[in-house]
Amino acid sequence: MQPSKIEKKLLHYIGKTISDYNMIQRGDRVMICLSGGKDSFTMLTLLNKLRIRSHNKFELFSYTLDQAQPGWDDSALRAWLEAKQIPHFVETKDTYSIVIDKVQPGKTYCSMCSRLRRGNIYRYAGDNGFNKIALGHHRDDLIESALMSMLYSGEIRSMPPKLLTDSKRHIVIRPMAQCQEQDIAAYAEEQQYPIIPCNLCGSQKNMTRAKVKQLIRDLAADNPKVPSNMLNALGNVQLSQLMDSRHQDFVNLESQMLYGDNQEQRNDEDAAPQQQVG
Repeated sequence: MQPSKIEKKLLHYIGKTISDYNMIQRGDRVMICLSGGKDSFTMLTLLNKLRIRSHNKFELFSYTLDQAQPGWDDSALRAWLEAKQIPHFVETKDTYSIVIDKVQPGKTYCSMCSRLRRGNIYRYAGDNGFNKIALGHHRDDLIESALMSMLYSGEIRSMPPKLLTDSKRHIVIRPMAQCQEQDIAAYAEEQQYPIIPCNLCGSQKNMTRAKVKQLIRDLAADNPKVPSNMLNALGNVQLSQLMDSRHQDFVNLESQMLYGDNQEQRNDEDAAPQQQVG
């Protein structure tokens, strides 16, 4: 079966991202975090195609964390994985109850939910010898996170395409960092994935990310290049033009000035008595 136009486009950008950031090397054991959403399903499908094309240059394994959310049903997901003959494991850990118990009313669940999920992912990867952990974040996730950090946290930060964790035990990769969400959504519709909806985050209204997503969408309506410009900006940081004293010694900046022959000559001229023209 010939790949569709949208599949070719996504494979192009995933391949480019893997190459740009040297994400996957021969012999890597890559653990794909399959949440059950459109993004992770797409990432798993396309990375598996690249694995086959590479003649098994790397190993691929699918890991799904069942967080015991009400209504969770992974039977179709398991059947899909088995049909595709993808090695996988679905692990049940009741982080849902912890989130509901610890998060105060009116606060969003995402931060704590993400931390608990990430802890389980790192643990499983470490226990089972996976040296790369692949997450399904895409271009829109990266630029939304950057804008959210600036507006609500007072920081300039986002999600790097490739990250060495604080423990130095894992490398996290985001192969879809240059892929557009609208393309992923179209591909997921084309593939008819057995999507598992998130009843935790999806149940909360007026979330910050939704507001930021709408803001970017509104700006892009006037200038379609806004999203791509924002992504390019994340890889084109001009530290000398910012005001972070950890990266720029503003106090002693004068001591870094260079005085060449021309500057010394100008200083001598300034010091010499001026002749009157007449």
